[in-house]
Amino acid sequence: MSRQPNSHQQEDLAYPVEIVLAPSWWHKHAGMSFDESFFYHPIRRVECEQKMEQVLYDRWGRFGLGKDKDTALPQVGAVHLAAGFLVSEMLGCRVDYKEDAPPQVIPASRDTLELDVDAAFSSQAYKRFAELVECLKKRHGCVVGDVNWGGVLNLALDLHGQTTFVDMFDKPDQVRDFFKKLQTVIERFTMSIQSQTATSSISVNRTVAHLSRPVFLHSECSHTMISAEDYRKYLMPIDADWSRRVRPYGIHHCGPDADRFAQCYAELPHLDFLDVGWGSNVKKLRQHLPNTFLNLRLSPVEILQQTQRQIHDTICKLAADSGDPYRTGICCINMDADVEDSKITAIFETVAELRRHRHNVPGT
Repeated sequence: MSRQPNSHQQEDLAYPVEIVLAPSWWHKHAGMSFDESFFYHPIRRVECEQKMEQVLYDRWGRFGLGKDKDTALPQVGAVHLAAGFLVSEMLGCRVDYKEDAPPQVIPASRDTLELDVDAAFSSQAYKRFAELVECLKKRHGCVVGDVNWGGVLNLALDLHGQTTFVDMFDKPDQVRDFFKKLQTVIERFTMSIQSQTATSSISVNRTVAHLSRPVFLHSECSHTMISAEDYRKYLMPIDADWSRRVRPYGIHHCGPDADRFAQCYAELPHLDFLDVGWGSNVKKLRQHLPNTFLNLRLSPVEILQQTQRQIHDTICKLAADSGDPYRTGICCINMDADVEDSKITAIFETVAELRRHRHNVPGT
């Protein structure tokens, strides 16, 4: 890992912590609707993000949330939601917008592995986004933020469905070419945004904004469906390529089995950041990735049933398993409308305690 947190990171960046509330929470508790205008109307885009900042400040401002409540930021994408849909829409999938849920990608179910890269950027979906960006720039003089861009296998499944897995055996060369074209689409899309905002992946996981340089974070949610061997054959070369060229480089593995790929991840040229899904073996990952920042995800489902003490103990155990306060983050993503404020407060209070006692955490 290129960063040396103990040498040039500020000490108050030990254990960065983030939460993301699900659209159902925002709809119930803040009266927000997530129709198309939330994402594409330039005035509403800015107003909604500022409102979200205010709501977060009102509830958890003492922990640093909502610091931009007084600023009308021209966010190009929804940085307070976990919502990856635009690239799928650019590639031909239908997207349904809901008042109280993230945009739902309707799989295209294509029977071909052919893909026209340029067509994605002449699509109506991309043109609508580009118009939003230009309008925001005219109104505000600049744009900030980014758009959740998904990942290669995620997009492949949106376009080609589970036939993709069959084709890995029957048409390996065509699959590799298909994946390479998806990589090209993603890179062209993200780099066009990053060239204007200096970020690409805050909308994938907000924790990346806490690091010295924002991470390029590849979503591998669907890798729970493949073997480590298939990862090596088809997708590891893409991670390896990006990890050489786009630093800091990270992988978002929200499934419960990130440790199943620990050896593979350790063999990548660089892995600066790993988003570790709830249920993964953190100790094993740390053994294989001693210099990688491990962002440890709590379960948004289990937290509903846990007491504040259980939340505290869970976070402390995960932190101890990871070991290094400056290479460990905590987050809980997509907590729904039923989560109690006290549960979220418990997350921040526990992290504050860990920071105070960071030099005494076992394993550090």
